[in-house]
Parts: sequence; C-alpha cells; structure tokens
Amino acid sequence: MTPRPRRRPGRLRSLLALVALAVPLVGLSAGPARADGYVPVNGAGSSWSSNAIDQWRRNVEQYGMRINYASTGSSDGRNQFKAGTVDFASTEIPYGLMDGGVVDTLPTRSFAYMPIVAGGTAFMYNLQVGGHRVTNLRLSGEVLTKIFTGVVTRWNDKAIAADNPGLALPARQIVPVVRSDGSGSTAQFSTWMAAQHADLWDAYCRAAGRSTPCGVTSNFPTVAGKGFVSQPNSQGVAGYVAQTANQGTITYVEYSYALKTGYPVAKILNTAGYYVEPTASNVAVGLLSARINEDTGSSSYLTQDLSRVYTSKDPRTYPLSSYSYVVVPTADQSGFTDAKGKTLGAFAYYFLCEGQQQAEVLGYSPLPINLVRAGLAQVRKIPGVDVKSVDIRSCHNPTFSTDGTNTLAKKAPMPSACDKLGTTQCSTGTGGAKGTTTPTTGKGGGSTSGTTSGGTGKGTTGAASAGGGGGAAAGAVGGAGVGGAGTGPRGSNRTGAATGGAPRPAPVPRARAPVVSGPRAPPARSSAPRAARRASSPPTTEAGP
Repeated sequence: MTPRPRRRPGRLRSLLALVALAVPLVGLSAGPARADGYVPVNGAGSSWSSNAIDQWRRNVEQYGMRINYASTGSSDGRNQFKAGTVDFASTEIPYGLMDGGVVDTLPTRSFAYMPIVAGGTAFMYNLQVGGHRVTNLRLSGEVLTKIFTGVVTRWNDKAIAADNPGLALPARQIVPVVRSDGSGSTAQFSTWMAAQHADLWDAYCRAAGRSTPCGVTSNFPTVAGKGFVSQPNSQGVAGYVAQTANQGTITYVEYSYALKTGYPVAKILNTAGYYVEPTASNVAVGLLSARINEDTGSSSYLTQDLSRVYTSKDPRTYPLSSYSYVVVPTADQSGFTDAKGKTLGAFAYYFLCEGQQQAEVLGYSPLPINLVRAGLAQVRKIPGVDVKSVDIRSCHNPTFSTDGTNTLAKKAPMPSACDKLGTTQCSTGTGGAKGTTTPTTGKGGGSTSGTTSGGTGKGTTGAASAGGGGGAAAGAVGGAGVGGAGTGPRGSNRTGAATGGAPRPAPVPRARAPVVSGPRAPPARSSAPRAARRASSPPTTEAGP
C-alpha cells in the first residue's frame, strides 16, 4: 500500500484562521438561519475555482440557500450549461474559442459572464534530495514549457540547474501530471505557452498528432513514451502529486490546492527578471495589466485578455495570473425559473461582496473594484433576482481604495534580492510549505536532459543527490497530507494515462458525497480554517449612499 503523506502541523491553518478573524465582516448575524423561500440551484464546472465556490456555498447554507456544485472541469460545466442540465457554470475560458480545430459554440439559451475570483495557476511539485523535501524550486518560462513538452526530462538537467544555482538536484525522471479532462487550467496554461513559447508548444502538439499552430486547448495532448500522467480535475492532479511515493512529479493547478495539501510551488521567472509565486498580492499586481472586454453589447463582455500580464515588467507580477467566471442565465429557459433566479442572484451578491474577503485565505486573490461593480450589474440580468443596491464600500474587499486604485496590488511587497535572476535562491519554502526551508549550497551542477549522471555541484551540508551530485538541501519537512478530506472526485483513484516510467499511482482520498438534485460529482470538502467558514454574512447588502 502506498504510504499516505503525513498531515502537516497546524501552523499554517492557525495563521489562516487568524487572518480570517482579522477580516472585517459585514452584517454578520448571530440569529437563526433564514430560509427566505430559496430553492436549490445546481452548478458545475471549474475545479480551479471550486475551493472558493465550495467554501462560499457552505457559508450561505445558514441563510437557507442550497447551492449544489459539481467540480467536473470547465469544459464539462460549459457543456452542461449549454445542454440545460445545470443552472450555472464556472469556467476560466469563454464560449466561442477554437480548440483542437473545433469551435466551442455559444449556447442557444441566453447567458452572461460574471467574474467570481482571481488566482494564479501554480506549479506544485514533489521532489526530495537526500530524504528532505525541496521547497524553493525556481523555473524560467522556457524551462517550464520544456518540462511540459517533454524536452527537459530529468531534474538535474543543466537548464533547471541554471534556474537553481543553490541546489544540487537529483537525476530523477521528471513526471509531468496533466489534466485528463477538459480544463480551464489547461486552457490558461496552453494559452500562455502558445503566446510565450510557441515553437516548443507547436512542436509538442505536432508530435501528439495535433494541427499547428496549436494555440489554446482545454484538453492537454499527450505523447506515448513521454512519461506523462493524466488525472481528472484539480483534485486529481494535486492529490496525485501529494502522494509521498510520487516523487519527481509536477503539475499545474490553482495555488489554493498547494496550500491545502501543504506542498510547495515553483517560483516562476517574470519579464522583470524575478522569480515569484502566485500569492494574492502578486496576482493582483499581474492583473493590473489584464485587458477586460468592456463592450456591454458583446457576447464576450467581461472576459479577459491576459497577453499583457504575461509580459508585465513589474517585478512583483506573477505571469500566469487570471480570473474565473460563472456563466449565468438571463432568461427563464432550459428549466431555469424565477425561483431559482432568486437563489442564484442572492448567492452572486454574496460572493461578489462578502465572499471576496475570504479569497486570500482560501488561496485566491480578490476581484478588483471594477470587476465587482461590473459583476453586480450582471446580477440584475438574472431572472427572478431580488435586486439590491449594494453599497460597495461595505464589502470590505482588500483591493478597494478611496482613489480607485487596487490597494492589494499597491501594497504588494517587492521580491527579495535572492529572488532575482542570477542570484543564489532564497531558502524559504513556498505555497503550502512556507514553514519549511531548503538550505542552499552554492552553485550546483547538472547534466543534460535524459542523462543519468548526477550533478557536479559542491555543497557543504545535506546528503548527496541520487545521481551522485553534491550537497543537497537538508531540514525538516513540514509536510502535509492531502489537505482536508476528499481531495479527489468520485473515481479519482484511477491512475489516468501513465506512460514511460512514471511513479506508481496512489489512490486519492474520496470526498463525502453530498445530497444533490442535479449533476453528481461530489466537491472536495473544504479545508479552509474554521474561522474562515464562520466569516460569512447575510447574502445581500442593502442600499447605501
């Protein structure tokens, strides 16, 4: 039996609880739950944003709202909304894009996009040297793309060593873990690769039998013999990497999942020459460069163009920052009714206002004021909604300011000097392993991709790497198990597609099945701190000046 990873100490959970307690709450009532005539609504889609959605829907249960949500992936959510089998969908990409030579056509039912939360697509990994976990990995965009296109295949590759002069990494095979389902995460990652490293991405797509230019895709192509592993949903890829036995793995997933599982993420090199991780502040800075479709007459109103985010010269920018959206109905069609609209509208008022206070503690970044305002206007299009005039000042969103600037971005700290390209990296951990340091050992060597010889770097502490390299990072592993119960959807103990020497798969814990009256795909149970679960207030905020 594959050993389960140890549960991490409660330091981070306690810290998150304190942060949640510090968040000012709006209209929190200690009175009994109010039903207010709400009927259940059903949604499906993005697992990228599901940790936030799951927390928020639990928060509003006390008001009698029952929001059923199935974390089935963005593509499935859009398809289900189009077919009329769910009342709303969550997705990172809009309808109408060309994917693998096929256009994702718009629904025949009336709809609108509404921003829900921002975040960073992170690169969570499981790597050890001498029995100690590496928590301070750095990767340039080119090297990252080479890893996920099968060009760089060993952790001691010279290209990785150049990003990590303070580490002597082992000659272990790299195992990219990709999504097996249609995914907004895959779409965001492939959009970035197509924009920034098109030659590498197109060459890989051709090897996979795809036409080129490859461009954006929701379905990650795989090539036999490359050693990739495919898993369903964010819960599946994160749960796979978080298994102790699966060393050498790396995946792309929303930052929230790294926090939940207690695993580190790679710092990614930005255009300004700094390696950064997708903290709420760094995401907020990056998204200052996003272009939003502001044409209210467009079917793509409020969708995002992230091309300028990728090339932002602000040293604090996380280059793979983005928004997630919900697709909501704007007419009583496909089984949607005014009664459902009342529930869905109240839920939307909640997550656009009070819910954003919890975004950072959940591993996301709160929406800026322009998207909150636009989202509140979109709520009014939902049939049956109990329209409210929200005093936006009462939302206490950490991005808001009196002068209209993004406070979270404005106050974002500059990266440390040891995060600059060419320096020996910082020893502090990242993501869910911030409390675990990985001492640096001077410039480490490396072999070319695909070789089995070890690095030649010198080191003064730690054990030698598997390939006979120099000193490796030492220190206690503040490891975490798969954070919270149920980090995989039903059936996610399947191994997916694994080829060429990948680590043996390990089962991902199941979530407890909720009672739903719509799509059946149980969401992951929230691992958010208890204080964050209490940080909820009535679903609407009455009019102010």
